[in-house]
Amino acid sequence: MLKAIRSALLLIASLFFGWSVSQAGEPTTRDSAGRPPANADRSPVDLALSPDGRWLVTVNETSDSVSLIRTSDRVVVNEVLCGRHPADIQFCPDGQTVVVSNSWSGELTVLKIIDGNLQRTGVIDVGHEPCGLAISPNGNLAYVGLVATGQVAEIDLQAASVLRRFDVGHWPRYLTLSPDGSRLAVGCGGSGRIDVIDPTTGKTLYEEPLANGINLGHMISSADGTYAYFTWMVYRTNPINVGNLRKGWLLASRIGRVRLDGSSYREAISLDVPGMAVADPHGIVISSDESHLVASASGTHELLVYRLRDLPFVGVGGPGDLIDRRLRNDEDRFHRIDVGGRPMGVRMADDSRTVYVANYLRNSVQVVDLDSRTVSSEIDLGGPTETTFARRGMEIFHDGKRSLDQWYSCHSCHQNGGINSRPMDTMNDGTEMTLKTVLPLYGVSKTGPWTWHGWQNDLESAMHKSMTSTMLGRDPSDRDVRALLAYLDTLEAPPNPFRNADGSLSDAAGRGRQVFTSGKAGCAECHNGPHFTDGKIHDVGLGSDKDYYDGYNTPSLLGVYRKVRLLHTGRARSLDRVVSDLHSPEKVSGEGQLTEQETTDLIEYLKSL
Repeated sequence: MLKAIRSALLLIASLFFGWSVSQAGEPTTRDSAGRPPANADRSPVDLALSPDGRWLVTVNETSDSVSLIRTSDRVVVNEVLCGRHPADIQFCPDGQTVVVSNSWSGELTVLKIIDGNLQRTGVIDVGHEPCGLAISPNGNLAYVGLVATGQVAEIDLQAASVLRRFDVGHWPRYLTLSPDGSRLAVGCGGSGRIDVIDPTTGKTLYEEPLANGINLGHMISSADGTYAYFTWMVYRTNPINVGNLRKGWLLASRIGRVRLDGSSYREAISLDVPGMAVADPHGIVISSDESHLVASASGTHELLVYRLRDLPFVGVGGPGDLIDRRLRNDEDRFHRIDVGGRPMGVRMADDSRTVYVANYLRNSVQVVDLDSRTVSSEIDLGGPTETTFARRGMEIFHDGKRSLDQWYSCHSCHQNGGINSRPMDTMNDGTEMTLKTVLPLYGVSKTGPWTWHGWQNDLESAMHKSMTSTMLGRDPSDRDVRALLAYLDTLEAPPNPFRNADGSLSDAAGRGRQVFTSGKAGCAECHNGPHFTDGKIHDVGLGSDKDYYDGYNTPSLLGVYRKVRLLHTGRARSLDRVVSDLHSPEKVSGEGQLTEQETTDLIEYLKSL
């Protein structure tokens, strides 16, 4: 019924407003008010609730838009465009001003609710892939994580300008500010740690490591400012087999907390239930009465609901590989609510029982009642009446239930279709425990052969093998594989933030390009073509006696600036280590050592690819 009503409304809207839609459901035109087509997937990744509870706002990743919802009757009032690939959204304390981070356009969009409608009032350029947001208690300042540079930017919202940038760990995707504004906790997923900052000085007070931590999700501060809570996953470097998977010794999910009032070892709980694990935890919220903590498990399509006061958080020596039995056997302390789709950001009303869920794959906001443990209603944000083939592939890519006992999804290793922060054993090179860095999937159909050793020449066979061998799941149908490949063909790498505004190279990068293509460096002999790979196997002296195959497939250099571990083993932690030492031109081409200036310029060029 909902689909039929939506279809009729979309037809009327298309005739009245003149919206048009491409075959893939992507926006091709805007209406006179600047809104996206009604038939575009919205894909909400996050949402925010106004302090008075009257308004919800969502950021919609694939339509580059923000939707305003009136909570009293749960009606979408209006929708406006923001920047490209929005990632996070926050209300200011005035309850009218909204700030959105737009990771691909490198800017913050400022909006305001005026006469019951959302209107754009400003844009602030911050650059370098902004993601997680936090707003100061007085509403004058915003803090945003810059994923590409490992920094947090402090923004004056009144002057619409960047005041300072603080250096933190790699990939600061999400962060949280204590209620009094005295402490800022930053989840640095590329470094596997939480950095706690004094916003007054901009100095990092301490770092709390998360051993083997990857895929850090949303963060939230406790009401008293003592803790920052967050979701994340743990990668354990053990061989992929059924026994290790079921013990939680491969990929496992956690909720953790770190103290904001002084350095202390992180505390955590394990989320995974034997036989029915939790994949890809992401959003997190605490009820206003502090009775419950709720997290979204985006890979297993559910909410995880915990009684907060007696959660068995464990520090040193814990928390164990599987869920604490006291939680597993007591539904008052822990239960799961199936919501379907891909639940991402979550917020809770002041009644401490109503949870709002941004559901990416359902193009909706779901209203979940904690007392009845059901989805009480669903707010349709718009979208196509039929699921495209690529969108079906997207569902498969993010579905943890495709793995044995639903421990992890394709996304768990290829975060957002890209890379991860740790070398992994995917059983793709013929041996156990010869860990390899995760390769990005952008343009994957055009960069064969595949795997680090380049032995795989059939991408459909590779997908079957990944599902059955790496994920230990059931063999997908040929149609599912084709859908998955159709989705991978839609993946775009984020725009490179190390180029000039017009896309041109800096002077240093221009000089570096000359070094790159020179006979002295010899880089372009293997790294050539539109994807900077010749698709051939080479022995460059970096092999291991443990490798089953000889030589390595030339990896693409596109987006290499994003990597925190380089070369097949991840032994290099910087481009400087690669070009000056382990994979230096004189070791590869044998035509002499680069000067210091040539090395610096070459690195600038590599960062611009």
